[in-house]
Amino acid sequence: MAERSFAKQVESLRLPAGAEFHGEGILAVTKALLQSGVAYVGGYQGAPISHLMDVLADAQDILGELGVHFEASASEATAAAMLAASINYPLRGAVTWKSTVGTNVASDALANLASAGVRGGALIILGEDYGEGASIMQERTHAFAMKSQMWLLDPRPHLPEIVRAVEEGFELSEASHTPVMLMLRIRACHLHGRFIAQDNRRPAFCAADALAHPTRDYGRIILPPSTYAQEREKIEQRLPAAQRFIAERGLNELIAGAEAGVGLVLQGGLYNNTMRALELLGRADAFGTSQLPLYILNVTYPLVPEEWERFCRGKRAVLVIEEGQPEYIEQAASQILHQRDIAARVIGKQVLPMHGEYTVDVLRTGLGKFLDQWAPQAPAREAAAPAPEAPLVPVGKLAALVPPRPSGLCTGCPERPFFAAMKLLQKETGPLHISADIGCHSFATLPPFNLGNSIMGYGLGAAGASAFGSESGKTCGRGDGRRGFLAQRPDQRNR
Repeated sequence: MAERSFAKQVESLRLPAGAEFHGEGILAVTKALLQSGVAYVGGYQGAPISHLMDVLADAQDILGELGVHFEASASEATAAAMLAASINYPLRGAVTWKSTVGTNVASDALANLASAGVRGGALIILGEDYGEGASIMQERTHAFAMKSQMWLLDPRPHLPEIVRAVEEGFELSEASHTPVMLMLRIRACHLHGRFIAQDNRRPAFCAADALAHPTRDYGRIILPPSTYAQEREKIEQRLPAAQRFIAERGLNELIAGAEAGVGLVLQGGLYNNTMRALELLGRADAFGTSQLPLYILNVTYPLVPEEWERFCRGKRAVLVIEEGQPEYIEQAASQILHQRDIAARVIGKQVLPMHGEYTVDVLRTGLGKFLDQWAPQAPAREAAAPAPEAPLVPVGKLAALVPPRPSGLCTGCPERPFFAAMKLLQKETGPLHISADIGCHSFATLPPFNLGNSIMGYGLGAAGASAFGSESGKTCGRGDGRRGFLAQRPDQRNR
């Protein structure tokens, strides 16, 4: 079931070349897919990327006119497996899901895909669910990109840049024969803006063409000795090809600033927050003009050493603004500059927190520390006047006036009576150990149900309780324990 209807908005996907597109980030991504000649699209729902699936479902007529196959996948793993069509054929394919939990589920398929390599452009659009508002454990997609040698795009939150990232992502994938991941934070998914549209394109090569002329290449099979050659190809051919493409197309942005002695290197997705923080510090204006040089990484993996050398040579220090941990980019930057004998100091987590989302306030604090140490003499603009402060309401009074509103099950959800029944059951049995599951089921861990001792992953509620069972039906050999897929009394373990 769709979370939201885009039946009216999808008509903007028909806009011809030269027309101005107005809309949400998710719609812009879909338009970019159609402008790129995508042949097939799949995916699995999950915030913050759910609405991309809703848009595609509502755009079936447009997809049909262009000959684009769309399918809602049973899981992230089955979505990733769809990209196997691009291994042997010049078919452009895209899939989408919530990361990193979805990427965990898809990791086997992605590792095999990345090893085999692709002929057609393979694009993985990921909802990077990190920071404030996230619903999962806090991890980063960057580790998966490095582990399997897939390229990672993190475009500046600006619709023309997001559209460009989709279109260039397909070309980067084809130029380097490598799957490309494109991550979108929640604010990028739902920001509104405009860009100049291009005509939609029918796939240059479609599934019918592939089926009419099937191709088999043992070198693309994931078995020795092919896998050894694939690893060598990743390093000797695909990586250099990707770095050349990134540099020649200017996917990353180098912006000069008046204060040449220092510079900022930032993930593209953090551009808006960084510019606002600089404005509040008096080091940038409201139109995006910064006093400090900027190196904006719209591609965060792989890095291009020549660009780092050009940006950092002659500077006293550069601040790497990298959200989350470990500090992969900061570590790589230190290595690149050391190998090229560049004296600029690499500053990062010394002034910025190791964990948590880099909001404007967090960045303002960290940037302030960096500038106080490395560019105190820089003439600061007059800082933006702070907004008048609203009268503060005491926390105790606020809590009494505003009821807590945790995430919860929808009104009328058929799972509600099930969890209510479990609450009634515990009145008779006493507390139960409940192995919960992800998705809407996980909301039962919150008030008013307060059920669930652990959540281990997609469909793993039963497996999460398996350690409490035994074939004999007894616990520790001392009593009449119960083997249940959801619950077990903790007081029965030691009987």
